[in-house]
Amino acid sequence: MSHYKTSQSQQGFTLIELMIAVAIVGILAAVAVPQYRDYVRRGSLSEAFSQLADYRVKMEQYYQDNRNYGSATACVNATNAPSWSNFAPNGAKGFDYACTPGSSGQAYTITATGRTGTVSAGHVYTINQSNLQTTTQFKGATVTGKNCWLAKGSEC
Repeated sequence: MSHYKTSQSQQGFTLIELMIAVAIVGILAAVAVPQYRDYVRRGSLSEAFSQLADYRVKMEQYYQDNRNYGSATACVNATNAPSWSNFAPNGAKGFDYACTPGSSGQAYTITATGRTGTVSAGHVYTINQSNLQTTTQFKGATVTGKNCWLAKGSEC
């Protein structure tokens, strides 16, 4: 007596099932990748915020000692200027920092500019002696009238 199989069992996936799985993965990737990039970008902005706040404290300490923030041509330019006066913090990854003096050494504006080739590119933040925090460029677009440091959206 011989035993014959009357039907063969299928193994594996059909082409339709495979195409559906690839489509689902594609849709998830289309949503997830931009969200992840934005998350990484927002995370890099904290460097600028903390460094600008730190520089503001240092500038106020300098003012207490010297009764000015520098001269009309340079910030923190006393003969015994502190080591941080070059505004190039150790370990800065995504931003370059600069200080612009104001009237007769009684004002300043410190700027953090996102470095080209980093996720911070296209962002420019400032702080001044009055602790006015402004965003002048956000995600590559010029911003006006925002007296805060934008990180996530276009509103403070």
